[in-house]
Amino acid sequence: MVTGTEPTPAPPPSGWSELWRKEDWWAIWIGLTIILAACFLFWGGSSLRWLAVVPPRWSHISQVADDLARNWVRYLTLYLFWLGAFSLALSAVGQKMRAFVPAFTLLYIAAYVIFVIGQWEGAVRYNMEAPLVALLLGLVLANTIGLPRQLDAGFRGEFYVKTGIVLLGATLPLSLIVRAGPVAILQASVVSILTFGVIYWTAKRLGLDRRFAATLGVGGAACGVSAAIAIAGAVGGKKEDTAVTITIVVLWALVMIFVLPLVGRALELPTGVAGAWIGTSEFADAAGIAAAQAYGGYAGKVPGITGTADQALQAFTLMKVVGRDLWIGIWAVGLAIVATTRWETQPAGSAPDAREVWRRFPKFVIGLFVASAIITAITASYSLEDYDRVVAPGLTGPIKDLRTWTFIFCFFSIGLTTRFRDLAAAGPRPLGAFTTGVAANVTIGFVLSVYVFGNYWATLGQ
Repeated sequence: MVTGTEPTPAPPPSGWSELWRKEDWWAIWIGLTIILAACFLFWGGSSLRWLAVVPPRWSHISQVADDLARNWVRYLTLYLFWLGAFSLALSAVGQKMRAFVPAFTLLYIAAYVIFVIGQWEGAVRYNMEAPLVALLLGLVLANTIGLPRQLDAGFRGEFYVKTGIVLLGATLPLSLIVRAGPVAILQASVVSILTFGVIYWTAKRLGLDRRFAATLGVGGAACGVSAAIAIAGAVGGKKEDTAVTITIVVLWALVMIFVLPLVGRALELPTGVAGAWIGTSEFADAAGIAAAQAYGGYAGKVPGITGTADQALQAFTLMKVVGRDLWIGIWAVGLAIVATTRWETQPAGSAPDAREVWRRFPKFVIGLFVASAIITAITASYSLEDYDRVVAPGLTGPIKDLRTWTFIFCFFSIGLTTRFRDLAAAGPRPLGAFTTGVAANVTIGFVLSVYVFGNYWATLGQ
């Protein structure tokens, strides 16, 4: 699998030049620029909503046509914004714009079409979120007809997801984490640590390299695709390790969309309990949201299932989006240190170089924490009710919609550059190791969600 046309090999940037010559830093600059612009507009009584345009929910294609007729200037402006931001960044790191501009133009058009498909009532009914549609469509195209290789210049999946992770920080203010309470954080932490341990231990027993084992482990323990990209860089893993991990994560995430709601329904779990279980067992935010929404739809319709649709989505959000996703940064810091100090061979009598830890550390994770701190400072005085009523639609909502665009760019790029033959070439060991983690986090998550903290999740928000 490839992730796009790479610039001509050159010595890695160092010192202050990293700030404008590394992709991670550009993801931070783009993400924080969006967040700060949204904050200034919010303070002034306005919003970033005009730029953060998204297709409407629709049942008849005429509704899409009407929206495009009214908002084509907004869609064009958003295209120019993304093109300008990504072009500036990739030009600085050595990418040729002659290849990128036409490739990204086609990617943006495809992303719009995918977003429209994801907003169709039929897709909503079957919980096919736009990023999932992007992933599935990309996988089908890549593994059937394929696309011209020159278009790979626009498929910068890693860069798009790094930008999205920085924007993710805006929807994870520390105040929201505090409101999640110790139960959600404790359960997410237990699941993340144990899942990583099971996958890593199994992968090592199967003879896989420890860097590959770590990438697989965090891919299952935190936010699958994003985590795999972050950790592979932190431990110095191979690009093919990231590719195989992402492919496995995608396969299991798709399976869990259907399995978890069906099993929860058979067991008649309360919606809050099922949402927490899905949050501990899914491997991608988009897939998990789809599964949680599917289960929430059973409330009031399926005899024996108590609770509300909101409880399923809230419990999932606390467990996965707030709890487990935060572990991306924790694992990145910890494993960068371990890889540098314990896994690297040091010259006789020399100590590990702390600068190597910094070089390996995925810098875009810093952007996630900074974004969270900025939003925390702005929203700390708001009650939960006011946060949902004022902050979410006026400040974080537009940022979240822009993040969705980056995730569509990312997931479509990943799909288009993922070959199932790569997974076959890696053999059964990576899939086997990851599958043990699936069994572990599904089982551990079920016990914690149903038996240990079942009353908490069943009465969430009451």
